[in-house]
Amino acid sequence: MSRPNATCLIALATALTFFSGCTDTRQPTDQTTISTTPAYVEKRKKEEPQPPPTTRLAVQESSVSAPSQPVAKAGRYEERDADFVACSVDMALPATAPNVMADYTRPQPIQLNSESYTPVRENTFINASNDPLSTFSIDVDTASYANIRRFINEGSLPPTGAVRIEEMINYFTYNYPEPESGPFNLIAEAGPAPWHSGHQLVKIGLKAKSMQQEAMVPSNLVFLIDVSGSMQDQNKLPLLQQSMLLLADQLTARDRLSIVVYAGNDSVVLLPTSGDKKEEIRKAISQLTSGGSTHASSGIQTAYALAGQTFMPSGNNRVILASDGDFNVGVTDRGDLQQLITEKRKTGVFLTVLGFGMGNYHDDTMEILADSGNGNYAYIDSLLEAKKVLIKERASTLFTLASDVKIQVEFNPALVGAYRLIGYENRVLADEDFKDDSKDAGEIGLGHTVTALYEIIPPGGAGIPDVDGLKYRMPAQSTSHKGELMTVKLRYKPKGQETSVAQELAVTNGVKALYQTSDDFRFAASVAGFGMYLKQSNHIKDLQYAELLKLARNSRGQDDDGYRAEFIRLLEMAELISH
Repeated sequence: MSRPNATCLIALATALTFFSGCTDTRQPTDQTTISTTPAYVEKRKKEEPQPPPTTRLAVQESSVSAPSQPVAKAGRYEERDADFVACSVDMALPATAPNVMADYTRPQPIQLNSESYTPVRENTFINASNDPLSTFSIDVDTASYANIRRFINEGSLPPTGAVRIEEMINYFTYNYPEPESGPFNLIAEAGPAPWHSGHQLVKIGLKAKSMQQEAMVPSNLVFLIDVSGSMQDQNKLPLLQQSMLLLADQLTARDRLSIVVYAGNDSVVLLPTSGDKKEEIRKAISQLTSGGSTHASSGIQTAYALAGQTFMPSGNNRVILASDGDFNVGVTDRGDLQQLITEKRKTGVFLTVLGFGMGNYHDDTMEILADSGNGNYAYIDSLLEAKKVLIKERASTLFTLASDVKIQVEFNPALVGAYRLIGYENRVLADEDFKDDSKDAGEIGLGHTVTALYEIIPPGGAGIPDVDGLKYRMPAQSTSHKGELMTVKLRYKPKGQETSVAQELAVTNGVKALYQTSDDFRFAASVAGFGMYLKQSNHIKDLQYAELLKLARNSRGQDDDGYRAEFIRLLEMAELISH
């Protein structure tokens, strides 16, 4: 045998040995009966090889791929037509389950530059004379902004699919007055659009009532933790563990905390435990390690089953799913995952989705889970962000005040030629869905603020969609509603109720000069303008980076936590990156 042929055979044998060692030969399981007995654990330890020590990988992003097809039809929510499939949980278990971990195999190699986002087509102007109604579900998610910050801090601009302008705007709180009566205060403000002279901008604000921590109901929380091989990086499982410890320190004896982990299959590492048993909770969190494939659907079944076993009828029941969204075993199709999580929301258990990591992050999967599971979605890129989401904004993140919250705006064609909702593209509803209580919409937590912006072209202005006038429509009667641009209507279901409650507010013409508007108005406009830049929008015209920075700096207002100052810094960095 010649030397070149021998060399090739040696290389081939080496490669085969490497790939056979990396192959996960286990079969996924769909069982939802949980076993964490010591005998089971010892048996698994003997059967399964232990993972070798892992090292942090330096993940460098250079490109991001988007899915070839959208997850679901934009702007519509799925029907609640699937029956809930009950899961059984073996509760004849010891009070605690020390040293119990997921079923691990060798860590799987991380796929670089495989992040995925749902492509979204930006809202366009609509002729108010022919279609005066605009209807959408509220959105309290903030994941997009934190993810954008991660990209910019790494020295690159985000892909357009990662930019959801409504989540950027709603990352920040605004100085909206507390409700005087009822759960919500609905407010609005109108003024000039800073990026297009001659256009108006209307800011709609919704403020949910706040509540002191001691007055909050007890919580039944189930952490559902992805401990697969893709979670091994420092900004994934280790950061998640630190985040969990922050939340655990806030729990009291009235609260219950459980931890379910999933990799190739799932295990319970902490049975429902009183919030005052800090040492047991910390021990369970600190023992988590990563390895194996990602069987998320099995973990979802187990977590909701466990939440159901310890359900608090008058309390706060919630699953907190933490992952990078890279699901590769069991139910992996996003449509099937959406159906699974849609079934689970019928149990009365709410969902919070926390995203971690980079390189192989699947934002599209995480977003669809939160939207379909009566939940909210945040991205954790640092311990400071974990503190914001789980400590400072704990009430709004974890305690639902109302569900199926919808907004419908009726525009006055006498004063509005055309309108455009900025953001909320995947939250748009059919007009008839507004009064249909069977249609799903967004949830809102205690103390939350929600903001939406409409850009308006006055009658006769350039850019109004050219459509034939309607022959039989009565002309707008402006005398009885003089000066009203629009009427904002709100519908919501108080927690635990199935019948919606209505509220509305008439919005009049605003001021003529931008400097006369509030700091909140101008700052929200600067955030929206930045989002349009990142999305490469065709609708931003008269505003350059320098003007955008000036607008943000002059509208910073009260900024105790420094979030607005950080936004200004990100603007400065994005300007440098873009040149």
